[in-house]
Formats: sequence, C-alpha cells, structure tokens
Amino acid sequence: MLKKLSYYTSSNKEIILASSSPRRISLLKQWGVLFRVVPSGADENTTLVKPSYVVKELAYRKGSCVAKRYPNFLVLSADTIVVLNGKVVGKPKSKKESEEIIRELNGSTHKVYTGVAIIKNNKKSIFYDIARVKMKKLPENTLKQFFGKHVDKAGSYAVQDADDNFVEKIFGDYYTVVGLPCIKLAKELKKFNINPKV
Repeated sequence: MLKKLSYYTSSNKEIILASSSPRRISLLKQWGVLFRVVPSGADENTTLVKPSYVVKELAYRKGSCVAKRYPNFLVLSADTIVVLNGKVVGKPKSKKESEEIIRELNGSTHKVYTGVAIIKNNKKSIFYDIARVKMKKLPENTLKQFFGKHVDKAGSYAVQDADDNFVEKIFGDYYTVVGLPCIKLAKELKKFNINPKV
C-alpha cells in the first residue's frame, strides 16, 4: 500500500516524488503539483565520470526503483551534483569535510548539474540542466559560519537559505541549483499532461 507521506493539491494527477529532499518537496508544492513522497533508497554509487551522465544515471536509477513498485503512477526523481574545476564535489561526510569544501568554493565559480527522470509505465524522459554559480570571496570569520551547516547538501551550501550570504550570482536556472530545473521540467511534464504553475 502506498504511504501517504505528502499531499499537495491543485492537480488531479497521481505523481510520486522519489525523493525526501525538503527542497524538491517545497518546489513542487510551490508549483501547485499534487504528489506523494516515496524515497527510492537506491544505491548512489557510480563508476561514471562525466557529470551529465552521472546525474542522469542516478536520477533514472532512483526513479526506476520506485516505478517498478508503483507502475500506475508517474514517478519523478532527480539528482544534483556540484562540479568545481572538473571535480565532483559531493555531500560532506563530516564537519571537517564540509570545511574543506567551503574553503574550495570560496571565491570560486563552479557548475551545478541536476538530472531529472520522469517515468510512467513504458514512457520516460531523462534530461539534465547546468547552472554556473559564482561564490563570494568571504573573510575567514564569515566563512566559519558555513562549516558543517549544510552537510546534507552537495557542495555543503544552500542557495535558497535566506540566512546564507555565500552565493554572489547564478548564471542559468536558479532552480537547477536548488534541485529541480524549473524551465526544462515544466516543458517535459507537459508531455505527460502535467502543467505545473511555474
């Protein structure tokens, strides 16, 4: 039986978000989509190296894991990574690792890749988007405030956090950095007769 973990109205479509990400949940709610949350629990290890391949593969893996269990639902899944100087910067495993990542990102311009998979029966759409993020060059006393603050996020920072003052400018779709590329997602969802209010 499908657990009723999250519901948001404004649509008569049955959608599963294969993610427990508070950011993605918030975005879908904001866009007026009715959905339920079923985290995939899929293995996120991969031997792929090219960032676009990584996010598409992991997004699809997460989505297909849930789609097999609920074939009559449209399943939406995503994966986001930060790439600095060609190196993937993942989620920190400790406060010390968070400090290392924050120091690396300080004053940098890096890329954020978000891959998305939409699956309904035999129909699927797998795509990705890229945004460039320019970070401020912060002094040591300010930088310390970010150490260990966002250990659950790729890059150890949160662009949507109003209390954070680390991001200077975003080139591309802001929502790609948050975790769901708004423009491309809306276009692809329309192919499944879903019209989010974006």
